[in-house]
Amino acid sequence: MKANKTAAWGFGLFVAVLIVSLILSLPIIVALIGGYIIFVLCGVHLGHPLKKVLKMSLEGVKTVKDILLTFILIGIMTALWRSGGTIAAIVYYASRLIAPQVLVLMTFILCCAISMLTGTSFGTAATMGVICMAMGLSSGANPVFMGGAILAGSFFGDRCSPMSTSALLVSQVTGTDIYKNIRAMIKTCIVPFIISCAAFLAMGFLSPGGKISAETLGLLERGFDLHWTTVIPAALIVILSAFKLKVRKTMAVSIVAAVVICLAVQKQAPLEIVKTALLGYTAPDAEVNAVLGGGGIISMVSSGVIVGLSSSYSGIFAGTGLLDGIQGLMEKLAGKITSFGAILLSGAFTCIIACNQTLPIILTEQLCSTAEPSREKLALNLENTVVIIAALVPWSIAATVPLSSAGAPLKSILAACFLYITPLWCFAAEAVKMRRKSTRRAQESS
Repeated sequence: MKANKTAAWGFGLFVAVLIVSLILSLPIIVALIGGYIIFVLCGVHLGHPLKKVLKMSLEGVKTVKDILLTFILIGIMTALWRSGGTIAAIVYYASRLIAPQVLVLMTFILCCAISMLTGTSFGTAATMGVICMAMGLSSGANPVFMGGAILAGSFFGDRCSPMSTSALLVSQVTGTDIYKNIRAMIKTCIVPFIISCAAFLAMGFLSPGGKISAETLGLLERGFDLHWTTVIPAALIVILSAFKLKVRKTMAVSIVAAVVICLAVQKQAPLEIVKTALLGYTAPDAEVNAVLGGGGIISMVSSGVIVGLSSSYSGIFAGTGLLDGIQGLMEKLAGKITSFGAILLSGAFTCIIACNQTLPIILTEQLCSTAEPSREKLALNLENTVVIIAALVPWSIAATVPLSSAGAPLKSILAACFLYITPLWCFAAEAVKMRRKSTRRAQESS
């Protein structure tokens, strides 16, 4: 009873801090620090020594060390792709092939394909997303629509790729086979995918932009040596992903290739390359910089801090049992709005407080394991809710990292229609099934 009251007060205060931070336009890190202090005090209030609670939070941070390393690689790779002319070359040649009206749709489809190959939303946004965004900015396409297509496409594969860490995590926590989960996920996303393609095609015709101007193409020619070898770092991502090499190793190989391109093709000094990797690429020409500038380890620092803080919560929750009383509530809720509805609400709540995917997947599985007894169905429902809803939370790294990597505005979340349509479609399907079952039972009893 004490834990339930403490949890209610703790989460209530945290939500209040989030709302105040949003109203005052404060950085989300401020709200997360406030939340950390609140949950540490909750642990102490439940009788745990302060030193022990701090140790719990540290255990939570240790679980995301691989994610933090991936952030560093993304920052370096995106900067060197820009500096080495990889993005400039792809934009230069691809601009002659893709009609402006279908650029938004093609962005969605290309990001879907790369995310299926790599299994990572962050890596997709940092590679194909950056390229497509550069093309969009160069041609005058709506950056919100472009960002929405990038975000939606990046999470298409993050949800159902055999290389996806979130898909692997779901299969592990539910004790299910990942390939059976993927087959079920593909079936449930066919209709949402078709509807999303139609929506992105409409967005392209509403704001088509135009062909990249000859002046912009001239700037790219003057700013870089657009030799065919400059596309090798990007090609390696596709090739090595097809051979199922681990994402971090694939990125590392691409980085090495990009360094060679910077040295041999673009004739850059070693110290200049190191500076670019740390601080990001800055083009000498202001117009080129507006399209291609950015990246670097420094661009990922904020996201790394967000991950560290939000993951520290998981250690506190696990060690103090702060969420144990909510499980019964989820079971009752499932009887009224379907198990999918209960998982959807629980996933939305945990995504709001955790600011990433990992913790919500674990917490939602813990909270809803009795609400949905079928482990296979629980795994499918987690993929159709938590994994993609995380990208709809403006302060979540699932949204901020892909969008910031691609250079898209945060408002792009509003245009990422696949991420809305999938859970709504699945909820509607479950609600229809539930109604049919209740009707059948009523007929049988009469």
